[in-house]
Amino acid sequence: MSKLFDDKSTHCLNFILEQYHNHSTHNLGASNTTPVFVGINGAQGAGKSTLISSLAKTLTARGLPTVVLSIDDFYLCHDDQIRLASRFPANPLIQHRGQPSTHDLPLILSVFSALRQGKSSKIPVYDKSAFSGQGDRAPPDNWFTVNNKGDERIHIVLFEGWCVGYRALDDEDLRNSWNSAVNQRDSKEYEGRLGLNSLESIEYVNNALKQYDKITDQLDALIHIDAEDPRYVYAWRLEQEASLRSTRGSGMTDEQVVDFVNGYYPSYELFTDGLRAGIFHKGRGGQLRLVVGKDRSTKEVLRI
Repeated sequence: MSKLFDDKSTHCLNFILEQYHNHSTHNLGASNTTPVFVGINGAQGAGKSTLISSLAKTLTARGLPTVVLSIDDFYLCHDDQIRLASRFPANPLIQHRGQPSTHDLPLILSVFSALRQGKSSKIPVYDKSAFSGQGDRAPPDNWFTVNNKGDERIHIVLFEGWCVGYRALDDEDLRNSWNSAVNQRDSKEYEGRLGLNSLESIEYVNNALKQYDKITDQLDALIHIDAEDPRYVYAWRLEQEASLRSTRGSGMTDEQVVDFVNGYYPSYELFTDGLRAGIFHKGRGGQLRLVVGKDRSTKEVLRI
């Protein structure tokens, strides 16, 4: 297993502190300043969890109580995911958790709302090892609560996930991207997955993603951990699942992992360029992009 590099913390910490300062200054004089919401996007296995855990501990130690929300913890319950998959059996992209449409958006929005108002908030937990790696939401008794009575209110919300910040394409751009992939799919050099899926399957995911703007529009800033080569996600995810099997005794096989990542990969192909261009208004400067190599070390740092 390759070594995890943590050379991103300083860049991310300074960026988050800057965003918090800007947010606090903008709300100077408000009796109940809302927390700053920072999205963190990164491919599966890129080391987000280790990085974000470190950031949360450091920020909290500096007097800025911080909570980490993972979009993975808002996946549909196992039974609901099975029902979704059975409604669209011809769409391979939603036969398991992952793609837009497989998250509980009302639950995300309700947690965001509670945190924004400084109310006591129960944060869901998802068990990825349940049902032999298919996963399921943990019982509410296993969730944790922030903003308890007597606690200092949360100042910073770190909302992380592989698709956090993605914006849907318009219909013409989507069709053009899909047609281009289809034209390349018989080439020996083609390593993508987009061209191997039907346009209807891709359109379903893109249409579902439009609803995620309700979440993305609430972000004050975004950190994008961008893989130098998107194919790294396969090796990273294989390592991640091997670790899960070792620590929990169950999880997906290597073959299941590859099939699992295949279901995500078309979205990397479709939506990463939009993320790189910036999801906020031009010139806002609220986005940090860290380009990382296969060993997860930082190759380039960009402000957008």
